[in-house]
Amino acid sequence: MAQRRIDTTQLVYSSESGRIRQEAPTPSAAPPSDGVVRISRTSSGRKGKTVTLVTGVPMGDAAELVRELKRLCGSGGALKEGVVEIQGDHRDKVAAHLEGRYRIKRAGG
Repeated sequence: MAQRRIDTTQLVYSSESGRIRQEAPTPSAAPPSDGVVRISRTSSGRKGKTVTLVTGVPMGDAAELVRELKRLCGSGGALKEGVVEIQGDHRDKVAAHLEGRYRIKRAGG
């Protein structure tokens, strides 16, 4: 079994100033967007299950959009790292629903 190395070069205490507080890295607010909402389908890494992905949605609208699309498609879904995931191949339904709100593009095969 391979051993993982732990980085031990981080300074945590100094006899002159005491404990050194490390600031947690701030997560980036949102990835830069070009204003296009992309709708794609994938099954990689999901044990053969097909999932419809919607990317490029503004973060303020994403949570409400997940609820709408789950209800529209009659299936489960989630919001993971800014990407809306809907279980099953529902690209046509999702594209028709989002056409009036956003500039959409069907991505992938």
